Amino acid sequence: MKKLLLSGMVSALALASAAAADIKIAHVYGKTGPFEAYAKQSHDGLMLGIEYATGGTMEVNGEKIVIIEKDTQLKPDNGKALLEEAYGDDEVDLAIGPVSSGVALAMLPVAEEFEKLLIVHPAVADSITGANWNRYIFRTGRNSSQDAVAQAIAMAGPDVKIATLAQDYAFGRDGVSAFKEALEGTGTEVVHEEYAPTDTTDFTAAAERIFNAMKDLDGEKKVFILWAGGGNPLGKIQAMDPSRFGIELATGGNILAALKGYKDFPGMEGAIYYYYELPDNEVNDWLVATHQERYNSPPDFFTAGGMATGMAVVEALKKTGGDTDTETLIAAMEGMEWMTPKGMMKFRAEDHQAMQSMYHFKIRVDDNVEWAIPDLVKELTIEDLPIPIRNK
Repeated sequence: MKKLLLSGMVSALALASAAAADIKIAHVYGKTGPFEAYAKQSHDGLMLGIEYATGGTMEVNGEKIVIIEKDTQLKPDNGKALLEEAYGDDEVDLAIGPVSSGVALAMLPVAEEFEKLLIVHPAVADSITGANWNRYIFRTGRNSSQDAVAQAIAMAGPDVKIATLAQDYAFGRDGVSAFKEALEGTGTEVVHEEYAPTDTTDFTAAAERIFNAMKDLDGEKKVFILWAGGGNPLGKIQAMDPSRFGIELATGGNILAALKGYKDFPGMEGAIYYYYELPDNEVNDWLVATHQERYNSPPDFFTAGGMATGMAVVEALKKTGGDTDTETLIAAMEGMEWMTPKGMMKFRAEDHQAMQSMYHFKIRVDDNVEWAIPDLVKELTIEDLPIPIRNK
């Protein structure tokens, strides 16, 4: 009986030791809610990135990577509480997420309090790696300034007048602020700004204010729409016939479902974070082929970003020899370069923002493709994008 008891104790200790050796990562993201599509892409990409970077083992230095999923439901209070739970009760080594900028801003102080890493993807607001940043925050996703500078390159020109329509929260306001800053010195003027609640579905009043502000202006007139999720402001404002005032609509890239609506805008130019046909590298080739095989569709906007995040985690752990000590990881990740489906990315040491390419596109419509195709005008490399450091 004693031998059996001793054997059982040894087995239990072995299991506990094995569990303790796991590298535990929390993915705290809006699995349900308005940005559910973004969340699924991000998680699928994360798992594919870890798979690719570990050669299919899902291990680093013999230790298994375990992902614990937590659903914020796109609520800031939930994000804060779930991250506290992950660091405290689950004792994760680091966390990834969330989808929403508003949720991310609620989560940043938690990382600082627990002195644990939070790798932000895909939340975009500049303030995440700007005014609200702390040294435990890294971001693999692009920020508002990267969107804005790339979009400004695509839209700017002498005697161009621009009005903006954006969501009335951190993503929209940070985005417009960065866009205006990026336009300085280009001869392009922002003449009007509109902000609307994130759940807006009727854009009539906002559009009429924009039309009234622009209809009597000379020069080339464009409305830049910065919007995430539903509502379809691009299509609804186009239905109001802005062309009668000589006004064109413009926006940045989006997920494939949203690109279906772009088929009404052949020739429209803008900037996009990712479209599966734009990057030319082995990692993207693998992602496109694997995603098509497993999901019967090409990878989407946030799938590539999720994969970049998974690859960043594995690269950092390889650099530390599997050591998950926070200070060791920070030292390894500051200035770290790693390959992604978008090519090489690099964490800027000053604010831990991932520097990366963006893509200037022009919309082409093909009747045999269900969405509009953002053809490449030019890859905008890290060197092409002077992104301000905003955490000082």
